[in-house]
Amino acid sequence: MADSVVNQAMSEKEHASYRVRVVLSFFAVYVIWGTTFLAIRIAVEELPPLFAAAARFFTAGIVLYGFMRFRGEAAPTLKEWRNLGIVALFLFVAEYAPLFWAEKFVPSGVVSVLAATIPILTLVAEAVILRERHLKPGTIFATLIGFSGVAILLLRGSDRSFGLVPCIAVLAGSICWAVGSVFNRSMDMPKSRPVTAGATMMLGGIGLFALSAGFGELHPLPHISVRAFWALLYLIVFGSLIAFTAFVWLISHMSASRVSSYAYVNPVIAIAIGHFWAAEPITPRILAGTALVLVSVFLILRQK
Repeated sequence: MADSVVNQAMSEKEHASYRVRVVLSFFAVYVIWGTTFLAIRIAVEELPPLFAAAARFFTAGIVLYGFMRFRGEAAPTLKEWRNLGIVALFLFVAEYAPLFWAEKFVPSGVVSVLAATIPILTLVAEAVILRERHLKPGTIFATLIGFSGVAILLLRGSDRSFGLVPCIAVLAGSICWAVGSVFNRSMDMPKSRPVTAGATMMLGGIGLFALSAGFGELHPLPHISVRAFWALLYLIVFGSLIAFTAFVWLISHMSASRVSSYAYVNPVIAIAIGHFWAAEPITPRILAGTALVLVSVFLILRQK
């Protein structure tokens, strides 16, 4: 009798602990990831964009990878390193290089909305590249809603205060992320997700450093001001280590569609904090485009 009471108490304690972890993890991917867009903008105001992206992902990657190896996780095989390098090229170099560059010219809230099209683009990539799914009429309708929202954001008008090219660069990066995510499923990767995440970020950081050097950002070495340092530190610790680790934990305990719901929460957080913290404008055009993109993402994730 006493043993059953003790076991029940332990079970309730474990359940409560699990619920706390779920709440904190969703807070990280909903709120913290939403705030990183403004942190990126602050960083690239004073640092070369490719250098800032490289410093973020290389530092976070090497810390996470080193920590998991210290805990006894196996190192990737030679074939897995090759696959990690390919995925890093798509998911970090091709995605974040244009995104960091674009934030020098486009409000962080608008960038977050454009980046939120990744679930839409991933669905299209699944249908076109892997032939994993057929685009049903409802899915096509939801996709068109999302692209209509993007079109509203990018249409020429007196209330559009940012250029078209940086926005197209963000969308191109999002396409690369979607394609890389699809290819990632058919590649041999380390069994440990944190090892995969750390190694991919580390390799992506190396690729971004090479790109930064190629564009002359490292000659001379950039001066990191106090303001830029704190922005980078926030991106490394909160944006990559805490939030990404929370994402990896959630994806192993919850359905992918539920975890992916961050895609229609992040833009709301990013637009709000960009407006109230950095006085970024919120126009009817931005509200309309954002609403259509988020409705599209919501409908697509519900179908998936």
